[in-house]
Amino acid sequence: MAYLDNISVFVRVVELGGLSAAGRDMRLSPAVASNRIKELEKHLGVRLFNRTTRQLVPTEQGTVFYEGAKKILAAVDEAEAAIAALSGQPRGVIRVMAPLGLGRRMIASGIPSFHDQYPEIEVRLRLSDREVDMMKEGIDVAFRLGVLEDSSLRMRGIADCERVLAASPGYIERRGMPEKPEDLVEASHDCLLLRFPGAREYFWTLQTPEGPQKYQVAGPFDTDDGDVLTSWAIEGRGIINKPRFEIEGFLRDGRLKVVLPENPPVPVKLAALYPHKKYQDPKLRLLVDFMAERCQRMIGEALAGR
Repeated sequence: MAYLDNISVFVRVVELGGLSAAGRDMRLSPAVASNRIKELEKHLGVRLFNRTTRQLVPTEQGTVFYEGAKKILAAVDEAEAAIAALSGQPRGVIRVMAPLGLGRRMIASGIPSFHDQYPEIEVRLRLSDREVDMMKEGIDVAFRLGVLEDSSLRMRGIADCERVLAASPGYIERRGMPEKPEDLVEASHDCLLLRFPGAREYFWTLQTPEGPQKYQVAGPFDTDDGDVLTSWAIEGRGIINKPRFEIEGFLRDGRLKVVLPENPPVPVKLAALYPHKKYQDPKLRLLVDFMAERCQRMIGEALAGR
């Protein structure tokens, strides 16, 4: 089993680019992770990494071994999943990714209850509004909220979510209420953007009588945290583009007002994405089913004002 553990550490070091990151991911100290790699190199009789000032880069032998190691771990995962299905006792680790706001309110808050029901399943949660390469970073399931494109991943749809544009009464009083989508550009309104390296939301797609239209928008503030955008909008700093359930409470109490109600943004889908090979894993299906029911219920309650 020690050899398999060493292989697991090696794969995560390759995927995450360093001992510290891999150690954090696997709950190991950098020293322990380093020793695992040294043991593996000694067993194989080759050097697996070249060390740079910033990261570990696989050698030619390391790259070849990585491809084979992934297949070994995948085969072990499949075998364990098959045993779990027969025994009725799912166990093991699930690595989960979710957006910051939704992840904090719906996913993270549900993990203790999930663990109470399935104490042998260990959930490791990462929160980020950035899109990540699930295969590269070893994520088993990602909950995403957006316009989802075709991919090699399997998708479990959870909810179709209405989006709205919204701003504070103070902003509207100061800058005026946009009357048509073009006003967002022509009147130089401040649009608050979710933006990070590689982000695509440099425009908003709004619904019009002619169909969905893209509008290039801009503003003095952007961030990679959707909750920060909501806070700025409440402070009167600009207009946000948000799923309605996330800000329904602020719309109801008057801190925000809907902008361009006749031209809302295109809806988005909340979905769970996971690699095809994970579909038969009982513990993954249990988690996705649990979180799907929880998210559907919480979204309904938010829109109903409960």
